[in-house]
Amino acid sequence: GGKGIRVVRSKSELAGAFRTASGEALASFGDGRMYMERYLDQPRHIEIQVLFDKHGHGVHLGERECSVQRRHQKLIEECPSPVVVKNLKLREQMGRTAIQAAAAVGYENAGTVEFLYSKGEFFFLEMNTRLQVEHPVTEMVTGIDLVREQLRVAAGEKLGYGQDEIRWNGWAIEIRLNAEDPANNFLPSTGVIHNLRMPGGPGVRIDSGMYRNMQVGLDYDPMLAKIICWGATRDEAIERMKRAIAELNVGGVRTGAPAALRVLEDERFVSGEFDTHLLNHLDLSKAVGAEDHVAAISAAVHRYNLARREALAGGSAERAGWKARSFLANTRYRHVTSETPQVGPESGAARA
Repeated sequence: GGKGIRVVRSKSELAGAFRTASGEALASFGDGRMYMERYLDQPRHIEIQVLFDKHGHGVHLGERECSVQRRHQKLIEECPSPVVVKNLKLREQMGRTAIQAAAAVGYENAGTVEFLYSKGEFFFLEMNTRLQVEHPVTEMVTGIDLVREQLRVAAGEKLGYGQDEIRWNGWAIEIRLNAEDPANNFLPSTGVIHNLRMPGGPGVRIDSGMYRNMQVGLDYDPMLAKIICWGATRDEAIERMKRAIAELNVGGVRTGAPAALRVLEDERFVSGEFDTHLLNHLDLSKAVGAEDHVAAISAAVHRYNLARREALAGGSAERAGWKARSFLANTRYRHVTSETPQVGPESGAARA
């Protein structure tokens, strides 16, 4: 997603942007043909999940808010949308438009009709004729297993339910855990996953094939996992996701988790008043992942154990622990930042 797209703000930029975008599209999709459309400066990205059987019957399962993006690629998705729940007529209008679009081409299967929303209007963006990465948030809120429904449709079964029977319960948020460094403009991160702890608990779902000692390279998509959290309210879902990120530890590669946490804590996101440029307003230069904190704590514990062994190797007083306690009293534990962690006695700190 996001490839082959360029914003043109003046006539002089048009030719260069066309060539660049066309070349990128040709390399990525094998087709360099381009088209132009109106640019919306501060839109929200809202999509509608549709589901059609082979008998001409279709329903929509509501909307997903996908406005937290970097380089036109989604990072955080939620269901429902904060702006749509304030105006349920908007869901009805967007849902009806999505159903009409899919029905017009005789669509069968699960699919997504995507829109841009700005200043009370919504505009067709594209249709994805597949099950999307962010489908779990819809499953968590509607209780409908979309993969199962795809299999039923493929087998020729009827959906067996109508639009009036679709219900939405609670709120779900998903983050895409990518191998990338948000403090370095989201550049890819490579390495070997030498330590792994995934979050869990009520309302927490993990979709991942990640494992310890897995090699992360540049040959495939950088997504390592999806973390999905459900709550009875949006605030509850946000807090549950923040806790899940705090529990997460992926050692060996950088991930986008620190950036996701910054978004979840930002007042614009919390209030629901944001657009697709939200990440551009956040300072991610000091985004630090759990691996940095773990390294600092490990260094501190290691330094302490070394000093204690040295103290206990001395005379009787030292063996009683007096020297070790004296060392503790004079030890500084510096605040963990993105810099190399340090810990040591006042007389001479040792770099870890």
